Amino acid sequence: MLCPVPFSVGEAVGFPRDASCVPCNLASDFVAEPNQRAIFPRMKPGLTRIFLAFLFLPLCAFASNSVVNMSHYDLVRADFVGMKNEGVVGVIHEATFPRLQRDWRYFERQTAASQAGLLWGAYHFGNGTDPISQADHFLAVVGSSHPPASKADDPEKRRAGVLLVLDFEKNGHYPGGSMSVAQAVAFVERIKERTGKYPGIYASEYRLRQMLYGPGSSAAHRDLLSNCWLWIANYQSEPRYTSPWQRWDLWQYTGDGKCGLRPRSAFPTRVANLGRAERNIFRGKGDMIGPRRTGIVPYFCYLIDCIKSTHGRSR
Repeated sequence: MLCPVPFSVGEAVGFPRDASCVPCNLASDFVAEPNQRAIFPRMKPGLTRIFLAFLFLPLCAFASNSVVNMSHYDLVRADFVGMKNEGVVGVIHEATFPRLQRDWRYFERQTAASQAGLLWGAYHFGNGTDPISQADHFLAVVGSSHPPASKADDPEKRRAGVLLVLDFEKNGHYPGGSMSVAQAVAFVERIKERTGKYPGIYASEYRLRQMLYGPGSSAAHRDLLSNCWLWIANYQSEPRYTSPWQRWDLWQYTGDGKCGLRPRSAFPTRVANLGRAERNIFRGKGDMIGPRRTGIVPYFCYLIDCIKSTHGRSR
């Protein structure tokens, strides 16, 4: 599998959907020699082979290795300037976890990352308790953190935005059990109600398939959750099973030093002073933002000013 070496900050943007996502089944339409002559009559054989090689590249070859996620379990004093120098564009940090706890490293790292010119995201680790209370607590923590203005050169990155995510992993180390599919639906609906936008949803490829197509899940649940953008984990290969989503938007390919992908130069497991980093490959989804809003920056422009309850006041 071929994926790029991390791009620089200026290059870490997605491609328009019609330019970057050539489905593998379409590539087979161009394999036969008669088709090659019909479609590329003036193209030299060598150029034809190169073009066909690009058609067979995995989708991650058109993406950027530019997002790191962290939590209070990362004990190191993170070098965000170093991350930026290595091509990282955004950091997604745990903000809240069961039961209604705030990650004590969240604010200090948000401040440091913002000062380094990095985009910022926040995730909530869900459990099996009241999903509405979890969503409200998550938004209260995120909304109460006000980082200073970014020093980023790009004016888009100076917007006070936070990317919101539900961590839908199996809960084996916090109280309250694991979140059900119905609870995940209620959580993301609450986020949508109060912010006007659906959050992302994170889980492993296996977990998503197990939960979304297992007992207690319905087509209505899957349809609702598919409004969220998809952050998926697979440390062995590029995720292929993403139903009900058409594709992944963010792929976590390594965590805690675990990564079975090669070559290592394309799939590094460290960044700056994080030796066992959790790293992610980003692929933009232009139609989620708008016909001319592609790339990674719009993902991180979820304005916290719009967080409100149904009664018009923050909780």
